Amino acid sequence: MGLRDIKIPKMKFKKMKMDVMENLNEIDYEKLEKKNLKKKRETPYEDMTHYKTVKEFFLKSIKEYPDNSCILEKPNHKDAYEIKTYKQFGEDVLGLGTALVNVLKLRNKKVIIIGETQYGWYVSYMAMLCGVGIAVPTDKELPLNELENIVRRSKAAAIIYSTKKKEEIEQIKKNIPEVEYFIEMKSDEKVKEKDVGLEYLIDLGKSIIKSGDNSFEKIEIDPEEFKILFFTSGTTSNSKGVMLNNRNLAENINAVSAYVRLYPIDRLFSVLPLHHCYESTIGFLLPIACGCSIAICEGLRYIVPNLQEAKPTAILTVPLLVESLHKKINEKIVKSKKDKIVNTMISVTNTLKNAGIDIKRKVFKEIYDNLGGNLRIIVSAAAPIDKKVGIWLENIGITFLQGYGLTETAPISALTPEYKTSVGSAGKAIVQADIKVKEPNENGEGELLIKTPTLMLGYYEDEEETKKVIDEDGYFNSGDIGYIDEDGYIFITGRSKNVIVTQNGKNIYPEEIEMILDKVDEIKEAMIYGKKPDANSKKEEKELIITARVIPDYEAIEELYGKLSEKEIYDIIWKRVKEVNKQLTSYKAIKDLEIKEGEFEKTSTMKIKRYKELNKN
Repeated sequence: MGLRDIKIPKMKFKKMKMDVMENLNEIDYEKLEKKNLKKKRETPYEDMTHYKTVKEFFLKSIKEYPDNSCILEKPNHKDAYEIKTYKQFGEDVLGLGTALVNVLKLRNKKVIIIGETQYGWYVSYMAMLCGVGIAVPTDKELPLNELENIVRRSKAAAIIYSTKKKEEIEQIKKNIPEVEYFIEMKSDEKVKEKDVGLEYLIDLGKSIIKSGDNSFEKIEIDPEEFKILFFTSGTTSNSKGVMLNNRNLAENINAVSAYVRLYPIDRLFSVLPLHHCYESTIGFLLPIACGCSIAICEGLRYIVPNLQEAKPTAILTVPLLVESLHKKINEKIVKSKKDKIVNTMISVTNTLKNAGIDIKRKVFKEIYDNLGGNLRIIVSAAAPIDKKVGIWLENIGITFLQGYGLTETAPISALTPEYKTSVGSAGKAIVQADIKVKEPNENGEGELLIKTPTLMLGYYEDEEETKKVIDEDGYFNSGDIGYIDEDGYIFITGRSKNVIVTQNGKNIYPEEIEMILDKVDEIKEAMIYGKKPDANSKKEEKELIITARVIPDYEAIEELYGKLSEKEIYDIIWKRVKEVNKQLTSYKAIKDLEIKEGEFEKTSTMKIKRYKELNKN
């Protein structure tokens, strides 16, 4: 499932009946009042974990939860999810690790893992973290030349790949002879020169273990040793290699355990690409540490039926997907003529909840059923989200959390505590971290500095760049602009590299304007930038021109106005832009409009690659 140049598919939800009175009659109010009248906590959970390595909680979970569901994957769209238990997962990881170390001799070597989300990806990554070598999770959407660049830069000794990447792998075999092995997922082919199947290696490793060799399981992990190499696909510059160790990842699990509780009965829904640190750490390692299960989404076009079949309790995602789910569900509510009753019941249930009686899950059962029935947490990260979406989710009883971090912080450095949410913020600094604002302006805004045990070792083979971002006191210069309120909640307002500075010294953060434009029905997506004036402009008119590059929502426009010409579409969007300008201070007003054809090029977390977009000018 690719998330570059993403097109959100049509999401089909059932018609809403909203038989509210029937649901209300089934509620035991006295029991709920006793259950919910508990003192609200203000402090982190005291029983937070203190893991040092990934292997520590991996071995603990496969021992404590052997018969629990671990990974759920659909063999094809028609068949039901197949379940791998913790026992099976543990045996497969130890088997693969044993073969990679004992047979292929890849101990302490770099191994690229590339492919769509599947069981073999999880097994491969965990085997690497448990003692094989240095894992290099890689974006499957990279063009061949960029993939070859990653292989060369990392000096990879082996590549574990999915079958869909076979064509590119054949080219790499010819062009980069230094690679020792090419390991295909879902293949049981024996070793033939440089080629071998992942399933064959797992079975081979299991037979070695059965013979009495459990040396791989006994490998001790140094928490501080360089073991993971993430190449960022940044929005402002070319990729850098981020070096992480086991401690970085383990501290993420410890951090989350202080703010959010997951239980073995929880199920996370995996919809983001695993090569990204956000998904591989919080969407994979965290549930493994808690004994939860993970259901793999087949792809964005199947997100709704997969949700309804897998019945997850938590979704880790990005704003674009959350906002799309919110929009489609509310469109169905309006079409079912149930929007008035929903809004009324939101008001009623909020009042009751404040009195200690939470009946939201009962009242809004139909909405929950459209999302599988069990959903209790949605986590959004990687970009700002429309505040009204988070408020709506909380209003219907779903805990809405936001996280903040970067690949360089592995990734979590801040998170919303589930016991005291703050919609609109990026959360509070994790308990192990110190986040402060550098040289705040009159509004308290400035670059966020982060000191945390999740912070990277540095940039791979780039000491100069590492020194630029990590100061002598160990604070990482995030490049994100924001402020921290009196309760410690962090609010991100923009990126320092994206900032547009006016001749009068005013700072304009494109993200702030983009969020407003994204609410316009006729606009699918927008990017704000400062355009250089024409070379023939007068000297006094050298101010950057605040420009909106817009992708129209052609489907919405046709529904609203019928078939229109390009000129008519431009005029309508320009009219909407002028309305947006009324919400902005004068120096932030959009002065020019460009209609973009096609999609913006994006990172795997759906952020526009601004530097590439601007280079097209």
